[in-house]
Amino acid sequence: MYTQIEKACETLKAGGVILYPTDTIWGIGCDATNPDAVKRVYELKRRADHKAMILLVASKADVEALVGAIPAEAAVLIDDPARPTTVVYDRCRGVAEALKGADGSVGVRVTHEEFSRELCRAFGRPLVSTSANISGEPAARSFDEISPEIIAGVDFAVDWRREPEPPASPSRVVRVTADGNVTVLRP
Repeated sequence: MYTQIEKACETLKAGGVILYPTDTIWGIGCDATNPDAVKRVYELKRRADHKAMILLVASKADVEALVGAIPAEAAVLIDDPARPTTVVYDRCRGVAEALKGADGSVGVRVTHEEFSRELCRAFGRPLVSTSANISGEPAARSFDEISPEIIAGVDFAVDWRREPEPPASPSRVVRVTADGNVTVLRP
């Protein structure tokens, strides 16, 4: 596992795009602070650049570094390892502008899965985490569902958890405003 993390980190630091397993589905990732790498992900997915992508981090402290104080309602959601939840916050700092919604909001998920958590820790910056598919196509719930075009389009495909497993699902997405209002965007 650690050799794969080292190779992924080298690729990310060089501005590359990776394919990696997350706590939900397989993801396409890059350094969320690198606008050129983010642009490559949008191009690979053939996704409109006005559609925000989420960030994956290793800890609540990482979230605080991006968004400031975490509303209590969001803290409860991100502490639950049983249900991966992406929380959309009103604001974010230190990431590529293309990752933010038109209103400046950004979705961030703390991963509780071993590989993706260790990758986030080792890299030390937020990762883009978007489904490993062409925009509009079904999300790849396992490695064998990823299209050859996506695999060929990344700089490094992690060789970890590729064996068939029970199908995974995308994370729940919940918006939590600074004043504590909670809206479920994707159950």
